[in-house]
Parts: sequence; structure tokens; C-alpha cells
Amino acid sequence: QVQLVEYGGGSVQAGGSLQLSCAASNRTGRSFAMGWFRQNPGTVRELVAGISWSDGFPIYGDLVMGRAKITRDTAKDTAYLQMNNLKPEDTAVYYCVANIGLGTLRSMTGRPSWGQGVQVTVVS
Repeated sequence: QVQLVEYGGGSVQAGGSLQLSCAASNRTGRSFAMGWFRQNPGTVRELVAGISWSDGFPIYGDLVMGRAKITRDTAKDTAYLQMNNLKPEDTAVYYCVANIGLGTLRSMTGRPSWGQGVQVTVVS
């Protein structure tokens, strides 16, 4: 199974920016996608962004559309999430995820692999 290690997170002022990264190991197969979900206590995980490993096609959750950019470095097997114009409602634990394809990643079906999660706190 894919192993994921996340980096980044922390506290940032509203309106600021933050970058998360997620390094994958034991990745196999050509059909592969990575991304991030976020979650607050008592709520369901919601999609932030995902990216297809083969062609870099991205998807974004509605709440971050236009403020987030996901990229990947295939040589390093690492995905990056840049978030700009952060708002207090972006505060959450951000979980990196890997799955077979963007469709299964978005729906959290299949056999997702999850990172350890990193806390992002946006203060006003």
C-alpha cells in the first residue's frame, strides 16, 4: 500500500498563503491520483484538491476554487498544495490521500491511502 508523509501546516493570518506537501512511497500502477481532504471535529471530510499523476489534471473543491493550486513532481513522487487568500473557515486538519484515479479519490471509494494529517489554523 502507498505510504504518505505530509509536510507543512501551521498557523497563518487570514489572507495569507500556505503550502502543504505530501511524499508518496511504494507507489505502483499508472492510474494514480493524489490530493487533500480536510476535516474538522464532528464533520465529514471534504475534498480540497486532487491531481491525476499521469497528466497533472487537477480537481478542486467548491470552497477553495480559485484559491488553491495542486501540482505534482513525478520524479519525487510528491504532491504540493498551495493555498492563497486563506480564510478562518479554512481551518482544519488536512489529510493527504492517494487512490486509483481521480474519480475514486473524489468519492473516497476504492482503497485510499491516507497521510497522517496536518493542522492548518487561519487566524483573523
